[in-house]
Amino acid sequence: MKSTVEIFSELGVRLAEFGNDEESRSVVERAVVENEWFSVGDICYAVEAVRSEMLDAEKIAAWLSHYPSVCARSEAKRVAIIMAGNIPLVGFFDLMCVIASGNIPYVKPSSKDRVLEEFVEKLLLDIEPELRIEKYVEGADYDAVIATGGDSANLYFSTTFDSTPSLLRGSRHSVAVLTGEESKGDIELLADDIFTYSGLGCRNVSLVFVPQGYKLSLPTRKMCHAYHNNYLQCRALLSMSGEVFEDSGEAVFLSSKAEFPRFLSRINVVAYSNLAEVRQWLAENDERLQCVVSAIDGLHSRCVPLGRAQYPTLFDYADERDTMQFLATIV
Repeated sequence: MKSTVEIFSELGVRLAEFGNDEESRSVVERAVVENEWFSVGDICYAVEAVRSEMLDAEKIAAWLSHYPSVCARSEAKRVAIIMAGNIPLVGFFDLMCVIASGNIPYVKPSSKDRVLEEFVEKLLLDIEPELRIEKYVEGADYDAVIATGGDSANLYFSTTFDSTPSLLRGSRHSVAVLTGEESKGDIELLADDIFTYSGLGCRNVSLVFVPQGYKLSLPTRKMCHAYHNNYLQCRALLSMSGEVFEDSGEAVFLSSKAEFPRFLSRINVVAYSNLAEVRQWLAENDERLQCVVSAIDGLHSRCVPLGRAQYPTLFDYADERDTMQFLATIV
């Protein structure tokens, strides 16, 4: 049987031309039909992000070198993976971790992302026919569970799997902190962090800290129909309530308190007088944060450069919970 490095680096090779061949174009078309929030561009963006950050042979080998005891497991365990479907291939890394740890994944893809997930599983099994990727069965016994969803789903998971070792994830948010010295190109990158995947991901920025007196202006993006409807509703409600906002044509920007907005198309902008107050807010809200986008060194433990929020690496574990270490605890 091929090694983890061989399997997943070969997957990277096969995904290099994703969207340019007949089979993958058909997959994209079906995925867009299945989920109105997915766009062709977002799907290709997600595949490239996974391919470039998670499917390079050297990166995989370096990642696995941190988990020698996990990868040396002699007895495979049954690990259920219940995936979210808010962004394309959002559950892929969990699948990769379970396979890399020598366990057997029992996968329940989201109905919103089934086409892409099953396409990748098919590729993996073609690369290594001896690989086991099973279907999740409701009510079956599993040695461990990895489940991702909203806060209400998380509550359901915690009740359903109360006697099973579980890694459960709920809702988190991401913020950006600007210095006021960002270039036009930097702001374009921030727009990627905000608008990619229609703002649905936990790594999408929805709250931006700016220096006092700084005016944030982002380029307009063409968004999907579902997002546009969200924007129209948000704009109408704000207009009726008499709130002052800046309209970008696909999103609204409001000077606000440091709180996360309810609408996807609303971006809250918070003016700060010094970085100390920003650092304090980040520390106090750490458990609600997925990542912080900024060029400021040492601002936060999960800080990423502008434009890189949607390119998590193999070490960027969701909710800062090390999936491989969790898998090491299964007995």
